[in-house]
Amino acid sequence: MITIRLIEHENILTILPLLSKVNTKTPKDLLIERVLEMSNLPNYECAGLFIDDKLVGISGLWYSTRHYVGKTVEPDHVIIDGTYRGQGLGKQFFNWIDQHVKNKGCESIELNTYVSNSKSHKFYYNEGYDIYGFHFLKILRDDKNYY
Repeated sequence: MITIRLIEHENILTILPLLSKVNTKTPKDLLIERVLEMSNLPNYECAGLFIDDKLVGISGLWYSTRHYVGKTVEPDHVIIDGTYRGQGLGKQFFNWIDQHVKNKGCESIELNTYVSNSKSHKFYYNEGYDIYGFHFLKILRDDKNYY
């Protein structure tokens, strides 16, 4: 049985096993600290996709208002467990996300995906997303490392 729902703050650390599959650079204690901080912010939610109560997919949802598109959401750290890919779960997940954020008044969805993740590019194209720009990142920490 597939269910999709928001993950409550008190259960947010249940996303760590999935999140750690794509975030291999951030030390675990720092990752925990950041996830707890994110889940306390008023413009963040985390959606979970469950099969028989097992968490197999996650997506953070960051809300903001931008002058060029109005109220928008950015799905972030979108992950479907590798053993469950190719079963149409991503499409179901994004259909749920689309409806959820429309109900919250969002007018658009913006997201980033790694250049090397060509499977995600095909998926997002098929879901109606277009490429409008590049995502740039500048590390301000003294060590200049990405983690």
